[in-house]
Amino acid sequence: MATTKVAPATRTTSRIALKVVIALLALLLVVFLIADAWFFHAAKVALPQLDGSLSVPGLSAPVTVARDVHGVPTIQAQNLDDLFFAQGFVAAQDRLWQMDMTRRYASGDLAAILGPELVKHDKQQRILGMRVMAERGVAVLSTRDRQYLEDYAKGVNAYIAQHQKTLPLEFRLLTYFPRAWTPEDSMLVGLGMYQYLNGYEAETKLLREKVTAKVGPELAADLYVNSSWRDHPPGSESGEIENNGDGNPNENEEQSRSRTSSPAHPVAAREGWGTHIQPGTHDPAAEYEPMIPGSNDWVVSGSHTATGKPLLSNDMHLGHSIPNTWYMAHLICADYDAAGVTLPGMPYVIVGHNRRIAWGFTNVGPDVQDVFVETFNSNGEYQTPQGWMQPEHRKETIRVKGKPEVVVDVVITRHGPIVTDLVPGETRKIAVKWTAADPNAIGLPFFDVNSAGNWQQFLDGFSKFGGPGQNVVYADVDGHIGYHTTGKVPIRASGNGALPVAGNDDAHEWTGYIPFDKLPSGFDPPLGIIGTANGRIAPDGYPYLISNEWTEPYRTQRIYRVLSSKQKLTPADMLALQMDAHSELDKFTAEKLVYAVDQNPKASDRAKKAADLMRGWDGDVNKDSVAPTIETYSRRWIWRKMIQGKGIEPHDYDWMMNAVWFENVLAHQPDRWLPPGYANYNELFAAAVEDTVKRDDAPHALGLWKYGRAFPVEFSHPFWGRLPIIKRSAGTGPTAQSGNAYTVKATAKDFGASERMTVDFSDLDHSTLNIVNGESGNIFSDYFNDQWAAYSGGTTFAWSFSADAVKASTKHQLTLTP
Repeated sequence: MATTKVAPATRTTSRIALKVVIALLALLLVVFLIADAWFFHAAKVALPQLDGSLSVPGLSAPVTVARDVHGVPTIQAQNLDDLFFAQGFVAAQDRLWQMDMTRRYASGDLAAILGPELVKHDKQQRILGMRVMAERGVAVLSTRDRQYLEDYAKGVNAYIAQHQKTLPLEFRLLTYFPRAWTPEDSMLVGLGMYQYLNGYEAETKLLREKVTAKVGPELAADLYVNSSWRDHPPGSESGEIENNGDGNPNENEEQSRSRTSSPAHPVAAREGWGTHIQPGTHDPAAEYEPMIPGSNDWVVSGSHTATGKPLLSNDMHLGHSIPNTWYMAHLICADYDAAGVTLPGMPYVIVGHNRRIAWGFTNVGPDVQDVFVETFNSNGEYQTPQGWMQPEHRKETIRVKGKPEVVVDVVITRHGPIVTDLVPGETRKIAVKWTAADPNAIGLPFFDVNSAGNWQQFLDGFSKFGGPGQNVVYADVDGHIGYHTTGKVPIRASGNGALPVAGNDDAHEWTGYIPFDKLPSGFDPPLGIIGTANGRIAPDGYPYLISNEWTEPYRTQRIYRVLSSKQKLTPADMLALQMDAHSELDKFTAEKLVYAVDQNPKASDRAKKAADLMRGWDGDVNKDSVAPTIETYSRRWIWRKMIQGKGIEPHDYDWMMNAVWFENVLAHQPDRWLPPGYANYNELFAAAVEDTVKRDDAPHALGLWKYGRAFPVEFSHPFWGRLPIIKRSAGTGPTAQSGNAYTVKATAKDFGASERMTVDFSDLDHSTLNIVNGESGNIFSDYFNDQWAAYSGGTTFAWSFSADAVKASTKHQLTLTP
């Protein structure tokens, strides 16, 4: 009987299939190589020309651009118009995409290039009216400043015009072209920083209202503490700087709590609605220890230095980003000779020095936003003391990539825009009044400050500054030192503006601003030391309300203690203080934890080991130490337990002095804050340590649980950091760092010093300055991340200023010609 066999696949068929696969793989390889070659070519051609000569239409005379080994430009022009034109051109060479994103972020134009996920953000910025504010701000500038903004814009546009086919790769991959730069865009960049530093109080007031309604006035008075025994207003000669912080706070509970309502020590807020000039990544591990835009600055007279001349230091704390917030530059035109950090998108030097004076910034945190609850009727009118009025309406059209446009009807009362849609769960018609909406409360003082030669000229310049309000320290070649608060701070008809108020009367209207000469200041104080770190600056008995809340005082206290304990200070001592990682709060907490474990007869062996590791700890939050790791997790656990024990959601208690509340509770241990289920505070503290040593990420050998590995610093470029192939080159990678929120070296995952500067008046060429990563925003530039090793390692760079020093340090020289 015949049988049928199934024939196997022929060799011919197999060979054909194999050839097809090989051909496809070869094709893919060719495509990949072509794309790779295009990518690297496009990236390389976007790098700026650094040497030789370059014709730039719009200049009236040649301009030289000398760059040092870190790509920092010294720009020298024959007239000021050309100087600021060239500053715009050079900034665009290194930071054009950042500049474009910054103006888009501020104005609410991100969805057009990044898609519908950004509509919520854009709607927020459109409702607040950021571009409208910028337009009004430019309109009231002096003719001189408006001209210099125009010059800067022309320089940026000259770069764009010359590089239409070789723009930074981000533009090409996101398939859009930057529109022309305008003076209003420069103002937007400044307003973005204004919003980041002085645009958070409205949300905080709403959260404070919510928490107060839940817990009542007694607990709210504890939570919203506004001063501390550790406070040291600048220029104060109190004996508190001699206190080494050992032991418990030196006042009883009633003294501490009674200050909460003191009009001399008002209370403030934090950043709101997620607004950042350059948004970072939220760190879940730091959820209960928010980092606050702040800074350190200090100045010491020659009586404290090795040379007999003043030293001035500044490190401004901001969210980390790549490219960095700041761009280092040196601008020279005849007697105008200023060097320091600039803000990409704006002319002038923001912080730095000239031939005679130096200055540095920390954020004041003034209360410059109020929340008004408006009453509307069925006709869409709102109530005022003069009767019912129709609000203004402004139509905003948000373009969205790949989606239909979104139209927003912005309703504006006499107090400001109705922001109800920005507050989840809010049903009232709430308006926000903000100083930034007053075009006369913005101002650009920096040309005058850059040109100032003495204290009075310095004051004249900053008297024009509307905001963001800054604590400014000063020193000069004649040996003087000083300090002045800046910014427009409103005076209220009544109340302190700490909570939302009714908008249908005039009881809480602003009647003006605190006069500049009435703001806290000091000149050549007897102590010879002035320092600020966002803490309380209003002295006892000060008649005006500046802020409803100051930042915690630990950094300020540490600065005064270190500076007053040493003589013959040098720039190296200044850098050492900027890197100081000592925390009195954490040391105090650790002592409480150790005692609690020691007193607990049921303590586990791991808890006892943890206590031993914390025992005798000196309070230095060192990256190689284990004690601060255990203490930090335990502290956060206690914080959470106490807050949630009163039914408060942790994110609702958003208060810059929450650490002072925590310290007060630990010191005085009032029954009202002891969470349910605990007989006493020692039981609570011991439970915190037990929970900490049981964490999933706790190693079996607790001695290996180093702080720097548990809480590393890490951030990356917002675009390149998302691409797997080059992600590692686009960021820092996890980096162990010392410090936390309460140390002079303020540190979090994506937050810290944005620059470190020390100006030495014995010889300006002995000054030092560095930023975080590098001058360039181009990932293939030698200057993209060349400063990170020094920054993360706690070293810095010599900062050339004199003509001879600049010449000696020049690596590249470019001449821009008309």
